[in-house]
Amino acid sequence: MKKYALKNSCKSVKIEIYEVKQGLYEMKNKAIIILILLGLLPIQLLAQEEKPDYSGTFTFDFENDTFVGTDRCFTGGWKLGWMSRNLKNYRENSLLKWLPFVKKTGFQHSVSLAIGQLVYTPDNIRIVELIQEDRPYAGILYLAFGIHSISSRRMDTLEFNLGIVGPHSYAEQTQKFIHRLTDSTQPEGWHNQIKGELALEAVYERKWKLIPPQSTSGIGFDLIPYFGGGLGNIYIYTNTGIQMRFGWNLPADFGTKIIRPGGDSSVSFRRSGKFGVHFFATLDGKALLRNILLDGNTFQDSHKVDKRPFTMDVLLGIGIRVGRFNFSYAYVFWTKRFKTETKAHVFASLNLSYSY
Repeated sequence: MKKYALKNSCKSVKIEIYEVKQGLYEMKNKAIIILILLGLLPIQLLAQEEKPDYSGTFTFDFENDTFVGTDRCFTGGWKLGWMSRNLKNYRENSLLKWLPFVKKTGFQHSVSLAIGQLVYTPDNIRIVELIQEDRPYAGILYLAFGIHSISSRRMDTLEFNLGIVGPHSYAEQTQKFIHRLTDSTQPEGWHNQIKGELALEAVYERKWKLIPPQSTSGIGFDLIPYFGGGLGNIYIYTNTGIQMRFGWNLPADFGTKIIRPGGDSSVSFRRSGKFGVHFFATLDGKALLRNILLDGNTFQDSHKVDKRPFTMDVLLGIGIRVGRFNFSYAYVFWTKRFKTETKAHVFASLNLSYSY
């Protein structure tokens, strides 16, 4: 009996040891599975980060001083633009890998295309003769190609502009057409405009969120400074500025800008069906070495005036977002642009954009 009991006892011990080993084996397998999942987590997060948060966008800008009851200086302009979605596999693309910014990790990358026109006249458009002490009649018709590097806190833009100034900018025809539609005074001095010249410009600008909103939902506030510069036969300048925004459901873009080189920022915002409204104020300063619209043609004699080397712009406006549509209106104040200018200039800027 003792031998039989001892035999059964040893057998039960062996069974318990086997069960312990089996439990340890199962725990080991579970631990391995957990470690594998933890190891895959960064890859999963990276894959999530690679998804494009920024949508493609179409924009239309229209600016005119008629909205504020004047017709002088910068009389009007328009710009039709498109920005791509985040470029995927850009590092492997033979056509894209040479572009600047593409090696920045943690950033999304987009390109943009735009066509636009700007129209400038002296104060008194009824006078046929050349007005020596007032700004020249001038227009620019241009194409713009931009490269953008975007994160949640920073946006870098490199833009190249190709266009034409002078008669083939068709600024004269545009202004006369609009004045016929609005039954306004027809300009009489366009034969004094600056001569034809090819327009070439390279522009760089960086924007960042110094104080980003805690959330894009509810009441929010942000502060967006920027700086940049341009080099070409149209403009040679450096600029800096800051925009403050306050409102409900702020857009996740980089502010509202008027039509200017390198100014694309509201054309790249996150998809959102939320309704939002906000107010904004911008202060912009510029140091100018050259402005063909005031200095006249580069290689030919033409009408010109003595420009002011330092200028300031102030924007006050409102932005509204409904679904994928974004609308903004800004009242723009310019300090005097040239030494014989009699007064500062004001105009209105409208922007409509649609994301997809």
